[in-house]
Amino acid sequence: MSRIRQCPNRNWSKEEKIRIINKVLNNSMSARQVAKEEDISAGMLRNWIKRYLNEGEESLINKKKPGNPMCKYSNKKHLTKEEQLEYENMKLRIENELLKKGYLMKGDGSIVKFTK
Repeated sequence: MSRIRQCPNRNWSKEEKIRIINKVLNNSMSARQVAKEEDISAGMLRNWIKRYLNEGEESLINKKKPGNPMCKYSNKKHLTKEEQLEYENMKLRIENELLKKGYLMKGDGSIVKFTK
């Protein structure tokens, strides 16, 4: 019988990671026991421990992931003149890159067809 995780894409803070790592290093519990107790994978815990021992606490900080830059403009109802120009410039850069790769743009760019 498999277990169902409540939150599969959970983000762990640096403090939480250190607390869990200290359970393994200070309490002489195995990584597998702690992983089962905390409901995380043993491999992920071993990677945290390895990074912590090699590079220190700063290696446990979550890295910011890049998002979609177009989302900032497409979700707004009213754009300022500067935002309209930035949005148009970004769309033209994307269209230019696609044309360099051999794509054919029709109309407003919504229909894209590979030409090679």
